[in-house]
Amino acid sequence: MRNDLRERREREGLSQADLAAAVDVTRQTINSIERERYDPSLELAFALADHFGCRIEDVFDPEE
Repeated sequence: MRNDLRERREREGLSQADLAAAVDVTRQTINSIERERYDPSLELAFALADHFGCRIEDVFDPEE
């Protein structure tokens, strides 16, 4: 699933480890999502969107 997680994270000046700690997952999980090798659970997708103050659809594009 396409996403703009990396761009959002970098705009905020966060490392993968910083974002992982903020949403209570491992850095490897964030890396896998950014590389589009792993689709997050619905709970994690909500946590990520909430962290960035947006909707899930703003971060993830299921149509791509």
